[in-house]
Amino acid sequence: MLAPVKRGRNQVSSAAEASYLADVALASNFDTLLEKAEEAERQFRHAQATAAPVGVQYPLARDLDQALTDATRAAYAAQRAEIGPRGYEDRIFRRKALATSAVHRWTDEADRLLTMRETHRLTGFPARPEAAALGAEIAHAPSAGH
Repeated sequence: MLAPVKRGRNQVSSAAEASYLADVALASNFDTLLEKAEEAERQFRHAQATAAPVGVQYPLARDLDQALTDATRAAYAAQRAEIGPRGYEDRIFRRKALATSAVHRWTDEADRLLTMRETHRLTGFPARPEAAALGAEIAHAPSAGH
């Protein structure tokens, strides 16, 4: 005997619906988190420009890293929320939704923030204050010309 054919749209599981609602909640904070990241960057760049001591710059660099991480997470949550709850379980639905312009915008924004965070992690952190207090010399990469 054949199994009965389901008619209509696939139902979304409660786990997918819960994940979707969590992403919608996080995505709703994106603008606030982006503003915090921009403010953290302004403070850190000002500390760098004024040659503030490492004890001042390092916490600001750490705050910028955390703010960029939070904004990136919110952007990826907005991307998933734009796809919708079916995208958590249905890979074909997800792939089709990834091709829409609204999802592209969130993907681009999330990738931009992720790149900023990774660049900051690689080049933006000053030496830890503990190293300066110990008098330890921090190794630097050789310059490109040598």
